[in-house]
Amino acid sequence: MVNKVTLVGRLGKDPETRYTSGGQAVATFSLATDETYKDRAGERQKRTEWHRIVMWGKLAEIAQQYLKKGSLVYLEGRIQSRQWEDKRDGQKKTSYEIVANVMKMLSGRGEGAAAGASMGGGTSTAHGRPSASDADFDASPAPEEHPSGGEISDEDIPF
Repeated sequence: MVNKVTLVGRLGKDPETRYTSGGQAVATFSLATDETYKDRAGERQKRTEWHRIVMWGKLAEIAQQYLKKGSLVYLEGRIQSRQWEDKRDGQKKTSYEIVANVMKMLSGRGEGAAAGASMGGGTSTAHGRPSASDADFDASPAPEEHPSGGEISDEDIPF
């Protein structure tokens, strides 16, 4: 069974980072993705979907440092549901979030990305220490342990 999500979108707000009692960073932010389609009348329509993104560990710290509202970013991760009981009416509620483990910053300078971050092709893992010039970040296992295989290139991005 597979639970894998790939998103390309813009941040709706700056990442918010908190730390667990064990000291692990957790960053959350909203990501907007757009879909363009033609309606029955042939008119072009645009629909925006909002996604709640969660990042853990070193990737969360990198997101806090480099991502800003409006940043264009490529993410890979998995869908996770969360259930709780609403205190007001006692109804069970469910929300869905994307737990991201791979991030590639796509914004250029002045587009929400950190001014010092280049769009170089370096890859960092959550286990390594990225430099300010790294644009790709991966919190997944080391390449020999990574089940999905290949790298993502610019040709894989749909625009």
